[in-house]
Amino acid sequence: MTLRRILHIDMDAFYASVEQRDDPSLRGKPVAVGGSPGGRGVVAAASYEAREFGVRSAIPMSRAVRLCPGLMIVRPDFSKYRDVSQKVFALFRSVTPLVEGLSLDEAYLDVTENAWGETLGRTVAERLKQEIKDATGLTASAGVAPNKFLAKIASAWKKPDGLTVIAPERVERFLQGLPVDALWGVGPVTAERLRERGITMLVDVRTADPQTLRDAVGSGAEWLRRLADGVDDRAVQPEHEPKSSGSENTFASDLTDLVQIQSEIDEMARESALWLEKRSLLCRTVSIKVRYSDFSTITRSHSAAATSDAEDIARRAVMLLKKTEAGERPVRLLGASVHNLVDPGTLEESDEPRLPFDR
Repeated sequence: MTLRRILHIDMDAFYASVEQRDDPSLRGKPVAVGGSPGGRGVVAAASYEAREFGVRSAIPMSRAVRLCPGLMIVRPDFSKYRDVSQKVFALFRSVTPLVEGLSLDEAYLDVTENAWGETLGRTVAERLKQEIKDATGLTASAGVAPNKFLAKIASAWKKPDGLTVIAPERVERFLQGLPVDALWGVGPVTAERLRERGITMLVDVRTADPQTLRDAVGSGAEWLRRLADGVDDRAVQPEHEPKSSGSENTFASDLTDLVQIQSEIDEMARESALWLEKRSLLCRTVSIKVRYSDFSTITRSHSAAATSDAEDIARRAVMLLKKTEAGERPVRLLGASVHNLVDPGTLEESDEPRLPFDR
């Protein structure tokens, strides 16, 4: 079987880097793209100079200013970011039709077969990084590996302007030192559940008792074990216009504690909000799904002004949960999703989108 050559390419501090490129006064300075620190605005992107002070995306702008008093705040210009993104993705598609966009600034590429006839993934990544720099004046970091999971980890390894290659013979050594939250789908709540059971590193996932792993992550146990072994058979899917996004979790043991149930829904809703933010999309509808221990299933939805605000989406999801019998009846499965997705640039003024940095 032919070994795949998968690239994950991620633009470096994309929004902030575009602003620094276009405004010389911002270069070399700590920059945050987002809303006003006087309200409830959050950081949408931070330059590497700002990150040295602990400023990160998704933190409140008021906190960012406290961490970095000299922080220069720039309101986002999504039309400009989309224009740059289109140039970058055009370069991707000139190399291979197998391009899976994850957001405006990152994508997977399957370059096993490519227009350049290159047999080394490293060479393709080096050429693409240079073409991106020539076309946009921006840098990107790239990871090259036999699958998507490893390529994404590799791209973050030497940021900014980095290139990391994980050859098949290096996979085992590379995985040994990784923490459990490096696994795809392991967020803060799941990571804490794993740590409570002594599972802190990928090697712990491999050696964990199967039931212990199922107790922590439910039906995702086998999937996590495969990732911990460096196995990921997911194909690079050429992008299509998304209509919705969400996640579900079937629990190894039925949930009866309402606080825990609400925490699960809250985390799922926030994951959907992060997905929206990465794609510069808004949603009008938030939905939840509840399956009780007797396998009866209900769904609830709420539509309102378009938003990508994590607090708003999580609040709506929890509000919907309160309209169910969760907690009164044991819960076997929970899900949260966002629907009726829209591009902020297509909204009329009357739609009044609610973005995280507009709060």
